[in-house]
Amino acid sequence: MQLADDALMAATPQDASIRFFRAASRMGATYLQTRLYRRPMARLTPEAHWAAGGVIIRMSPERWPGSSAFNYICFECNPLVSAIRENRTRYRFSDFAPHDAPAYRAYWEALGEADIADAHCATSYGSKGVIASLHLGFGDRNIGADMERAVQMAGLILTERLMDFSGSLKDDIPHLSDRERDCLAFLADGRQDREIADLLGITETTVRFHVDNARRKLGARNRTQAIARVANLRWL
Repeated sequence: MQLADDALMAATPQDASIRFFRAASRMGATYLQTRLYRRPMARLTPEAHWAAGGVIIRMSPERWPGSSAFNYICFECNPLVSAIRENRTRYRFSDFAPHDAPAYRAYWEALGEADIADAHCATSYGSKGVIASLHLGFGDRNIGADMERAVQMAGLILTERLMDFSGSLKDDIPHLSDRERDCLAFLADGRQDREIADLLGITETTVRFHVDNARRKLGARNRTQAIARVANLRWL
């Protein structure tokens, strides 16, 4: 989560994105795109997805935006629309466009022009269809499982911070019980349900009960988004 610490202090989406990329580039990141927008009411297609507009911030080679390769992956071949349809919160480009699939050869060649061998993504979903997303590209296809988890978790904390700027999370800040906060804090520390149960002197079923209650109160899609949401609220 340290990757997102500086971004949490930012006053604008632009500044938050710049701070995050500054930290991520020290870990080898070559590309960043963040976006804050409303999900289109029409059927979700690559064209409708981009027509939704919103605030888009991009850190990339100067030649990349507007190039034929960029336009290809945005408008002609954009498999990432499936991630939004499925309400995914963490994923990689290659989850939806396998590197070894012939159908995506041109897709990866186009991304290669921006030195993107794969990208790790985070998406937060707020009220009234508001979506905040992050794409963080790396020149190395395999950055390692531990680093991947850290990058995606930090990315989700950043997208929760971007949600703050939309106002979609400020209408009703929930009250979490001490037990609910404790369980989320231990999850954020990488503990499993059994470990948390032993530490708190409760059963695994009770741990899951507290976590699920907290998730519902926070309006999170899953445990990971719940952790990111409380991290953004400075509750961890």
